[in-house]
Amino acid sequence: MLQDAKAIRYYQRITDAFVDQWNRGYRTSDLRLFLEGYLAALRHSDALEPYWVHRLEEDTIRYLNDPSNFAIPMPEPEIY
Repeated sequence: MLQDAKAIRYYQRITDAFVDQWNRGYRTSDLRLFLEGYLAALRHSDALEPYWVHRLEEDTIRYLNDPSNFAIPMPEPEIY
């Protein structure tokens, strides 16, 4: 679990981008490429300590591998 405020903000940005891109038609392999690029940019810019980048990577991959995060909710039928 992330505890650094910056790491949490990056996690929220990444997961929001995952859902947005999923809804646009991108799939898991594309999202994984997006994540690799995002993490490489974080490592290169030294925006976070390497420990937090590693933890961020673990948590976002866990999010990406959980199918319930990308499930489309079925609307409930209207009852009159």
